[in-house]
Amino acid sequence: MTKEKRTKYIFVTGGVISGLGKGIASASIGYLLKARGFNVTIQKFDPYINVDPGTMSPYQHGEVFVLDDGSETDLDLGHYERFIDVNMTGINNTTTGQVYNEVITRERRGDYLGATVQVIPHITGEIQRRIVAVNKNKDFDIVICEIGGTVGDIESLPFLEAIRQFAMEQGREDCIFIHLTLVPYISASGELKTKPTQHSVGKLREIGILPDILMCRSKSTLPLDIKKKISLFCNVEAEAVIEASDAETIYEIPLNFDRQMIVEIISKKLNLPIRKGNLKQLENFVEKIKKPKHEVTIGICGKYTELHDAYKSIIESFTHAGADNDCRVNITWIESEKIDTFQKGKDALSKIEGLLVPGGFGERGIEGKITAIQAARETGKPFFGICLGMQCAVIEFARNVCGLEGANSEEFDDQTPYPVIALMEEQKTVSEKGGTMRLGAYPATLQPGTLTEKIYKEKMISERHRHRYEVNNQFVEKLKEKGMVIGGINEDLNLVEICEYPEHPYFIGCQFHPELKSRVGRTHPLFKSFVKAALDHKKSKKG
Repeated sequence: MTKEKRTKYIFVTGGVISGLGKGIASASIGYLLKARGFNVTIQKFDPYINVDPGTMSPYQHGEVFVLDDGSETDLDLGHYERFIDVNMTGINNTTTGQVYNEVITRERRGDYLGATVQVIPHITGEIQRRIVAVNKNKDFDIVICEIGGTVGDIESLPFLEAIRQFAMEQGREDCIFIHLTLVPYISASGELKTKPTQHSVGKLREIGILPDILMCRSKSTLPLDIKKKISLFCNVEAEAVIEASDAETIYEIPLNFDRQMIVEIISKKLNLPIRKGNLKQLENFVEKIKKPKHEVTIGICGKYTELHDAYKSIIESFTHAGADNDCRVNITWIESEKIDTFQKGKDALSKIEGLLVPGGFGERGIEGKITAIQAARETGKPFFGICLGMQCAVIEFARNVCGLEGANSEEFDDQTPYPVIALMEEQKTVSEKGGTMRLGAYPATLQPGTLTEKIYKEKMISERHRHRYEVNNQFVEKLKEKGMVIGGINEDLNLVEICEYPEHPYFIGCQFHPELKSRVGRTHPLFKSFVKAALDHKKSKKG
């Protein structure tokens, strides 16, 4: 009789301050475990009451990361997918809003048989149900659960109590706790201070959680005496005090952890077989990021340019594409609201080798984006438009090439004489905001002989979407007459997915979000080809 496979659980918490990098730490551990042959998934628990981040401002939350199944999730799921190359589903991201919504729905149905519904056991029980549900098919050897927020926050308490109970019931041989904390450097005294870490661990122990491993964020390496002090005061083995110092690139972090034998420590605590991992591919990838032979400058023209987290996946996709092209991609942020003349558009483009216009919502800055695209089209500057970026390219082409004066999107002008971008038919009756767009993975058929087909080297693709408006099919023939090529179509819905302009060295717009599928060692082909086009453009100017 074979022994039943036992899933192991790693719970990652954070202390002292938010933004220490629990998501990157979790993803890095996942990468190292997967490199050793373990089947891994990662789950994020967010303590905010929103059901998902879909309706939250990028200024509040940064990027919304969309999954194949259409779930709108935390940007940390982007890190998870990029590092461990596993497609997540909605159950990989749970919020307080989802938990309470589920419990209240059950109470209204009468599922609790008249019992008083309380945080314990009902809320904590629902959280634990979701921990188990992420591995309902028992596909994974290890589940990493990241608890959002900071220890000491009232919002996180139900999640921390839930994982405390879960570990007690599951058995400590199957669960470990990793706590990420801060060891600040006080420049006035020239000292690293361990007191914040001690207080953070103390808070965790008050809840009943004893960390097995401490990951200490710092700007520099931790001396041995500091590690020993942390070990002594926090009751954690000295070898389990892991240095999480700043790195030149986030993709170096797994290598830094590996040098400190973190997987061996985890394996011992979870009674897992000790395996060797092959990290050569990652080492080569990091080497190309740190020491590229070439460099290009790409301009991102958007309206959240002061908040780079709003474009997190795009930035990481450029890192991947740069490594593939042995090229450092320098990003210049172009504020679309400041481009109010064609000359300003040309001036902005004169300092870059390629222009990317990303997705977004709302009218603010739209005319600046359209002007920048016109300048890129007319000067032969490589252009890549994503979602709203593609729609702006269609508007610009309709106005300035097709002669449709006043052409616009219904999103910005519902009285436009030429609505080349229109609201999808099924969106016209939608009144609620959350989770009601065209979301998730949809197929597209690439047209033979197009640049896009050459780039993908495939006839059928599947990409992730997040939008309400589409290219209006009433104007497609007019666009094609004037030289625009429809490179990809969703045949089921008869919707335009990709636009090209063959008269231009590189001019592509896509309705989907390719940045959501770029991975370490598996760069998205559109980003890879765009960076190559920018590099070729730079070389041609020198020639």
